[in-house]
Amino acid sequence: MSPIEDGIVPCLIHIDKEGRWFHKGVEMIRREFVRSFYQQMELDPMGQYIIYWGGKRCQVDVADTAFVVRRASHINEENGKPAGFVLSLSDDTEEELMPDTLYMGEENVLYCRVKDGTFPARFNRAAYYQLAAHIEADGGDYVLPVNGRMFKIGVEDPQNA
Repeated sequence: MSPIEDGIVPCLIHIDKEGRWFHKGVEMIRREFVRSFYQQMELDPMGQYIIYWGGKRCQVDVADTAFVVRRASHINEENGKPAGFVLSLSDDTEEELMPDTLYMGEENVLYCRVKDGTFPARFNRAAYYQLAAHIEADGGDYVLPVNGRMFKIGVEDPQNA
């Protein structure tokens, strides 16, 4: 990997499709370091993941998305219908799903936007099945009912639409 145009160099950090972090090929197991990197991560205008490390900005190599949804739990209304979903993310945080950001990527991988819509997040297999249990067919589309509304699952990131 060569330095990026504006002088940002590679961190030699890679995040795989499951959200595991590696430095020079060795998995980073110290969660406090990984959480710290997540907290100060940003996406540049070119879609590159940037962190601050050693007092400098550097680029992280990401296989798909830096954030991975590991669990999707529904919040029940009184009538048993989902009032929303709480996502457990790879940075050890939880947040409510923004259902209008759901979209299907290549190979039928489900994605959404997280961190106030700043980052895309990939659903891992378990989280996909947890959410898919609530998805309904609507003509040729698929929708997620949330709090009495139907949210269509798009075919591209709504941020890019």
